[in-house]
Amino acid sequence: MTAIATSGGAKAGKTSRGFAVPQWLIAYLQATPLLLILGFFFILPILTIFVVSFWDYDFAGLYPDFLSMNYTDTIGSWVTWKTYLNTLKFTAMTWALTLFIGFWVAYFLAFHIRTMTMQMVLFLVCTVPFLTSNIIRMISWIPVLGRNGLVNSTLIELGIIPEPIEWLLYSDFAVVLAMVHLNTLFMVTPIFNTLMRIDRSLIEAARDCGATGWQILWNVILPLAKPGMAIGSIFVVTLVMADFSTVQVMSGGQSASVALMMKNQMSLLQYPAAAANAVVLLIVVLLMVAAILRVVDIRKEL
Repeated sequence: MTAIATSGGAKAGKTSRGFAVPQWLIAYLQATPLLLILGFFFILPILTIFVVSFWDYDFAGLYPDFLSMNYTDTIGSWVTWKTYLNTLKFTAMTWALTLFIGFWVAYFLAFHIRTMTMQMVLFLVCTVPFLTSNIIRMISWIPVLGRNGLVNSTLIELGIIPEPIEWLLYSDFAVVLAMVHLNTLFMVTPIFNTLMRIDRSLIEAARDCGATGWQILWNVILPLAKPGMAIGSIFVVTLVMADFSTVQVMSGGQSASVALMMKNQMSLLQYPAAAANAVVLLIVVLLMVAAILRVVDIRKEL
């Protein structure tokens, strides 16, 4: 009888003393630790950046104020617009290449590798480069693409080119190549996870109805893979938009990005201007993410 009474009291949201706790309050109490963590590590820093973006500054320090000068200087400068266009160019090229490569790698692992053990082994092989830092993996391209690097030396020895190719390194090509190398796994992982959840009976049914391999891919697999492609796209877009080290190193200082511009502003102690740029960049990235979620509603698809 005591156990039954205790069970009934728990269902009604009561404590052992009979004090009734509203169900909505229980839900909020359970979410409180997460709200505190997000508030301290996520919301508070963003609010701080937003407040600092209105401050005044000079070479000597920062002065709390409420000025729109930082935003007008940022938005009204043609250099800023050109930098954003350059960043969006890198983002679009990297996104397209990582989506293409990531989908086919995930498709091969999910549908052409029969055993789960081998799928996991090959997937872990894809993650091996992540055991080193991004900087090391990025710099490793320099002896490969350089004027006297592996690629140019091989092509010259084979007689394919008479002299080294200059645009392989310290160019937009090198920037995009390094970004694709660094971010492809962020596209492979969610797509592979989505493809593994596809019911194989759907593919068998399509094959029994006379569908070809390409028809199955286009009408069955691709629609069901959209959530993974959307999640991977969000990862890649946010990472590339905030990347400054790859642009700085692989372009040899010949290209610019928004994140690199903010880094240069902070090195000059222009923190309010950098904060204004950060707020604008955050808005742009959120709009891009919203556009992706507009195309694919992840909550309905998953």
